[in-house]
Amino acid sequence: MSQLVKIKTFRSEIEAEVAATVLREEGIEPYIHSDDAGGFEPQLQITRGVDLLVEEEDSERALELLAANASPQRD
Repeated sequence: MSQLVKIKTFRSEIEAEVAATVLREEGIEPYIHSDDAGGFEPQLQITRGVDLLVEEEDSERALELLAANASPQRD
């Protein structure tokens, strides 16, 4: 039986969805989890974060894909 593991935490659901799209394009099914009162308190995403999860056997490849597709940070 496979298990979900958190591979990254984002500051917003939008950022998590962008990363999830990268994974879906490569055949990995991501799951997004946030505790924002069912969308009624989206500001909680900033303090609590939005988690991106994948099946344990996909985690290493998923991390590699996200690293390869990371945007350069602005100063």
